[in-house]
Parts: sequence; C-alpha cells; structure tokens
Amino acid sequence: MSLPASGQALLDRLELFGVRLGLETTHHLLEALGNPHRQMAAVLVAGTNGKGSTSALLAAMISAAGYRSGLYSSPHLEEVGERVRIDGRAIAPEVLAALLEEVVAAGERVLGAPPTYFEALTAAAFLHFARQGVELAVLEVGMGGRLDATNACEPLVSVITSISLDHVQHLGTTLAAIAGEKAGILRAGRPAVIGTGAGEAEAAVLARARDLGCRLCLAREAAAVTWGPGDTVRLETGRGGYLLPAQLPGAHQRENLALAVLAAEELAALGYGRLDRRAITRGAAVCHWPGRLERVDLPGGRSLLLDAAHNPGGAATLAAHLASRGEPYHLLFGCFADKEATAMLPPLAAGAHAVTLTRAPSPRSEATDRLAALLAPGRPSVVEIESLPEALDRALAGPVELVVATGSLYLVGEVRKLCRARFGVPAAASAPLWELGPEALDLDLACEEALS
Repeated sequence: MSLPASGQALLDRLELFGVRLGLETTHHLLEALGNPHRQMAAVLVAGTNGKGSTSALLAAMISAAGYRSGLYSSPHLEEVGERVRIDGRAIAPEVLAALLEEVVAAGERVLGAPPTYFEALTAAAFLHFARQGVELAVLEVGMGGRLDATNACEPLVSVITSISLDHVQHLGTTLAAIAGEKAGILRAGRPAVIGTGAGEAEAAVLARARDLGCRLCLAREAAAVTWGPGDTVRLETGRGGYLLPAQLPGAHQRENLALAVLAAEELAALGYGRLDRRAITRGAAVCHWPGRLERVDLPGGRSLLLDAAHNPGGAATLAAHLASRGEPYHLLFGCFADKEATAMLPPLAAGAHAVTLTRAPSPRSEATDRLAALLAPGRPSVVEIESLPEALDRALAGPVELVVATGSLYLVGEVRKLCRARFGVPAAASAPLWELGPEALDLDLACEEALS
C-alpha cells in the first residue's frame, strides 16, 4: 500500500535536499528523538552488490531463531515502506507517515532545517524498531559506509559484501578508495565478516580491520561453499556444517548466503545462542528477495527475469548467470544517467536475441539514444522506446519467450507493477519476505536429515 498523501508529500519535499554524507546531522536528530538506535542490537551490512540479499537472509535467520528482527534496506522496489520491516513484514503506511512527521518536526526544531530523505527514513526506522521491541536489527548501508546515516549505530557485527565501482562521484574512483569508505562501518574489537574477495578492495578493508583490532572473519577462508544435492548449498565453516536450501537463485547468492551464516555464527558467539544450525537452515529456506534474478511466469508460456543490476558488478553477475543457462532472451534495459552504462549494457546485450532500450521511471534516467550509441552500429535487433509500458509490451510480443528486465531498481519495480496490473503477478514487493509456517519446518527437517 502507498503512503498517505501527506506522508508522500513530505518525502517528496525532503528529496529536494539531495544527498548529505556525514553523521553530525543524524546524531543530533537521533538525540532529539531519544536515541532510539541505542535501544537495540544491530548488524550493519555494507558493500556494492549483495548487501540487500545478505541482510534479508540474516534477518530471516534471526526471526527463525525466535528473536524479533528488524530489517532496514534501501532503496525500495515499489513502495517506500518496503525499507522498514519487522520479522519480514513491511511497516504500515500510516505508521511510517506518522513517524516521518515526528522525525521531520524534531529535525526542524533542533537543526533549524529538515533532514534529508535518507536521514529521515533511517531515523524513522530506528524509532519504529525501538518502539516495537526489536531485539536484533539488520541495517543495510545506503551508500558507502563511513558517512552513511546508518553508521550512527554501534553494530555488534559488521559485514562487508562484494565491492565494485559505483557512486564514484561520492565515494572515490578506485576500488581501494570505495573500500575504505565501506570499511568505516567496522568497530574496534568487534567481529567483521568480510566477503569482498581478493584484491585491492580486500586489502583496504583488511588494513582498516587490523588497525581497529577487529575479530576478522574472512569469508573466502572461513567458509567452503559448494552445491549440494538438488537445490541446496553445502556450507562448511569452522563452527559447523550446513545443507541449506538455495532459495535465492544465482550462483552469486551462495556467497551472500555464506556471509549471512558467518554473521549469524558471530551473533551466536556473542550470546544469541538460539541462532543455531536449525534456525539458520530454516531462515535460509523461507527468505525471498524480490527483484533479484526473480523469474515471473506469465500466461501463454512467457517469462520475465527481473534483476536490479544497476552497476558494472551487478551487470557482470547477471550476464554470467544468463550465459550459464544458455536460454535465448530479449533484453529490456534502462538505467540512470550517472551509472556506468558503458560497462553494463554491452555485456548484457551481447548474449541477447533482441534489445529494447527504454527509460527508467525517473528524471535521472539515461536517454535511449545515448544507450543505443554504446552498441554495435546498425544492429537490427535494437529498438528504442522511451515509454516503459510500451517497451514492455514490445518485448513481450517478440518471438523470444524470456524477457530480461534490468539496469535500474526503479525500472524493475515499475515492471513488477505493470505486470501485476496486467497479469496478476508477481506479488507486491511489500508482501512478507518470509513466513515461518509448517512448510518451512519441513524444509528444515529435510535438510537436517540429508546432512546427517
């Protein structure tokens, strides 16, 4: 459900203030609100790609262990309330609107000016989690880490996922510089789960972790990950063995799953003992994360593959997944003008039967003629259609049964809404991310039996 008109108008006004990196405003704002971020334990998750999936998986595991979990993620696919969840369920629109009014009023009172869009949402999430008795909150960093509003909290465990070039105008133009910003979420003497992979990004993160005396958990050394029987992932860590359902599709999700498990193990070692193998398995079995390699079957035998790849790393992961499947596809692509389309579009278009270029639903969207200029001249299978609804219709009317929609989270969210209006699927992105019913226990027991 959408925010009430007053709440949406408030967010629209805050969006005009743009991005403000730095924690001074956030600290003053949270103090005026009674420091809600200090009333719960938290895990902070940064990275370029995979941080949303890792956060959702870990929050599901926390819920499966019987702890009240909070999940704060960004951006959203369809409605802003998706960003703030308790036990997988999105905040009610009217509750979020009231919290935003409270946060903005506090900001204007103590700061003399309203907070930014992201600062307000982050403070509202902290307030909601504190008032609803969340025991463990998993917070996805919005951008970077060191100066991100989420970094106002003091995480028990910090997690850093894969790192690639993105937001270079704010974070730096090298992997080492970007990694240094993300390493700003680490805390002295506390566990740090690192999944950056080898290279200059890892070196920058590890240097900061060692300076702080973090208890390092380097995923590529701490976890052995292989495919298990059927749709399962076999995971061996220094603390145990797991056979986990591969609920989130894609080979790259194995690495995100490993990070979530390692973070859960660190939390268990810190006193959250119910985060045992059964809770971890059950959480992995039930977690969904829409818009990431999300396949939607449509009437008449056609399918959509929705993936929010919006940077070169995400596009490379999607291209590798498509190549591994070998299935013909029609590419529907649109991205923002400040993204590295030169490194995103050609690899995805290279394997496509046909390409439809369109605009993501935002003033920041790149023009289709500029995207077309990135592809081989004269390629007859490239079509430019500015209107996303018309572009989707054109792609679905083509001879190829699979349409891959990607390039922007905003584009994927709008495609989901268009398909739901036309075909009744997929479910709204604000639907619960997991349900811990009897079927989840059946999956858990099946994996437990196979492992033993």
